[in-house]
Amino acid sequence: MIYTGESCFEVKIEADNNDITEHPHDDSPTPYVCTVCDKRFMSRQGLKYHVKTHTADNVYSCNECEKCFSHQSTLNQHMNIHRSKYKCTECGKSFESSSLLAFHMRSHSGEKPFECTVCSKRFTRSSNLVTHSRIHSGEKPYKCHMCNKAFSQSINLNRHMRVHTGDKPYKCSLCDKSFSTSSSLKRHKRRLHSNIRPYDCPYCGKLFKINSELKCHVRTHTGAKPYSCRHCSERFTWHIQLKQHLLESHNEGTWFTCHICQKKFSQSGHLKSHIRRHEGSRTFAVNV
Repeated sequence: MIYTGESCFEVKIEADNNDITEHPHDDSPTPYVCTVCDKRFMSRQGLKYHVKTHTADNVYSCNECEKCFSHQSTLNQHMNIHRSKYKCTECGKSFESSSLLAFHMRSHSGEKPFECTVCSKRFTRSSNLVTHSRIHSGEKPYKCHMCNKAFSQSINLNRHMRVHTGDKPYKCSLCDKSFSTSSSLKRHKRRLHSNIRPYDCPYCGKLFKINSELKCHVRTHTGAKPYSCRHCSERFTWHIQLKQHLLESHNEGTWFTCHICQKKFSQSGHLKSHIRRHEGSRTFAVNV
């Protein structure tokens, strides 16, 4: 049973009869997807084996931890954990199989036996090397069925799909905010719920909560201009400066126009502030 994160067939799974219907799809390397949890499999047999985890067929129960399994063989493999058959001599953690133990041991030894022939970067698992190699080959087998955008890794496709679904599974435990990625949640917590400032400027010592804020600040010392115009040779320190330049010099993007004096702005917020200066504290509708 292999889960690769991509589908080549849409497989419908009915909870009442486990009926599987296949619909060919030619531009992807793996053939079967579970529509209950979206896990993907290389074989029909692997998918059928997996489907039972979504039904009431988990009849094999572990006496040690009460976990249930759909197959006796899966239970037997699970029991290796309780029997400490494959136990790490460094930290005492137990595993279901010798291969999983071998992978784990590399976290202690630092061993990375799989090397990229292009850039010499090394990996603990061959599957990680295969995924990495797509960077050099330009291979992007994971395609969004809604906008056809392609990705080299399934995890990036899964993250991208939240743009279409609006799903925000990462919830802040300190407020009611939710986020589409774990990194966004971490950034939110550092900015709003933490006073820790671990990033210090090497030029003036000023402290920042997140690394991106430090990088922006450092430009005030170095004068770096990383944002370049694709139409001319102009470069800018800040992205907002580039955006404004594209609007004003190359008429690229969206203008927000004042209905009173026709002055144009690159952001709707700037336009609203401008209109308030025209009309005092009253609020007026903005025509975009």
